[in-house]
Amino acid sequence: MKEQVSTDGAPKAIGPYSQAIRSGDLLFCSGQVALDPATGELIDGGVEEQTEQALKNLTAVVKAAGASLDAVVKTTVFLASMDDFAAMNQVYERHFEGVAPARSTIAVKTLPKNALVEIEAIARLG
Repeated sequence: MKEQVSTDGAPKAIGPYSQAIRSGDLLFCSGQVALDPATGELIDGGVEEQTEQALKNLTAVVKAAGASLDAVVKTTVFLASMDDFAAMNQVYERHFEGVAPARSTIAVKTLPKNALVEIEAIARLG
């Protein structure tokens, strides 16, 4: 069984996918880039600002499923440049207090809307 999770607090999907899918007590969140939920446009700024917005969007999706970032057990971070790793990491660290989730960080050639960072997550609910 799978249930779609969506919220106006995060950007609408820009393709044929869901913001998140709940399956049992697991939540699979699609990657979030730094889109403004109101406009659907990429926010201004560098990797710090984009990481902050991507995590705000991810938080809104997890919250729509009835949880918080404390429920996240795994993230994958995609960076347009590994040169941005330290700056992204400083922002990321502020959002995951206590036991940080497992994480992979991958440099990619291009992200949707030419974003600098994209973050996806898996959370355990309930």
